[in-house]
Amino acid sequence: MIDNLEQGYFGIGIQNGKTPENLGVLWRTAQNMGANFIFTVGRRYAKQACDTRKATGAMPYFHYDDFEDFYKHMPKGALLVGVELNERSVSLETFEHPRRCIYLLGAEDNGLTKAAMEKCHHLIKFDSSESINVSAAGSIVMYDRQLKINHKSSF
Repeated sequence: MIDNLEQGYFGIGIQNGKTPENLGVLWRTAQNMGANFIFTVGRRYAKQACDTRKATGAMPYFHYDDFEDFYKHMPKGALLVGVELNERSVSLETFEHPRRCIYLLGAEDNGLTKAAMEKCHHLIKFDSSESINVSAAGSIVMYDRQLKINHKSSF
């Protein structure tokens, strides 16, 4: 039997996403990696993402007009983890994922807003010689979470 308090939960989303394709890829990965919900903050793209796995029908999807709206409606007790290259960011390789958290990614061209970074409980980054696609970054973070949580629970 799964203890939800021990297992926790996570959601993942993009702030000011640049293209619908990035969302479709991130959502498909989120569904496969056990995300409990997905979301968008702001919107720069013209149409909804192509969602080949129908993730929006399989898990809750939320849209927030701006960061303030998103932050006000975060689940109580969830920690906000920003994925961003920043002097405050810690390495994903050594990061211990919170049991209850929300991962927030920014678009490749602008990253997270200053307001978002200031409100994050944690900022994480990973080694990469160059900037990578936002959906790829989210996939790496979710895979790392899955590996570390599965490794912990096997002991």
